[in-house]
Amino acid sequence: MAINDWPKDQRPRERLINLGAHALSDPELLAVFLRTGVRGKSAVDLGRDMLQQFGSLRGLFAANLREFEQLHGLGSAKYAQLHAVLELAKRAIKEELQTQSSLSSPQAVRQYLQLEIGHKQYESFTILFLDIKNRLIKAQELFRGSLSHASVYPREVVKSALSHNAASVILAHNHPSGSPEPSQADISLTQTLKSAMALVDVRILDHFIVANHQIYSFAENGQI
Repeated sequence: MAINDWPKDQRPRERLINLGAHALSDPELLAVFLRTGVRGKSAVDLGRDMLQQFGSLRGLFAANLREFEQLHGLGSAKYAQLHAVLELAKRAIKEELQTQSSLSSPQAVRQYLQLEIGHKQYESFTILFLDIKNRLIKAQELFRGSLSHASVYPREVVKSALSHNAASVILAHNHPSGSPEPSQADISLTQTLKSAMALVDVRILDHFIVANHQIYSFAENGQI
């Protein structure tokens, strides 16, 4: 049955307007994005198929165009629209971090990192460079690696911090195939970077590990 044939109070778009986006399920939100379904399937059905095909929202966002087009009803136009929405969300959060202290917007930092590196299929080591008021100067992926490992060079981290005239930084990397719990190598690297950055008077405010919908904070666990 097409969504237009549903009772008005059950249609995703009307539910979003009346109750807010948070009240909708993932398939319903995707239905609002898709607008229409395909023959024999409503937009909600197609949204459900997308989640089944890619395993999760994270898997959907990580899919390339060829993978995206394998599902009937999806094509390059929808792919472009989806990534435009993602980029707008990242830019909106980045604007907040550029005008407010990251210490007063911890949730914005987490949201940005989830959107920026949470869906990547390779390990990405990203740094948020901050000014003296802890406002974002630039976010940069400094190193990338395989599914389970990225080589990080302290000298390059220090050089980048100095080139951006950063007073402090927030470190972040993802665990594409694991839990957000830090490995011993993660802990050792953090301490090495903390010592290296201290030599040039740049503070490390936190180190986040992003895995699926979870984020581990070194600062919250007393490891910075």
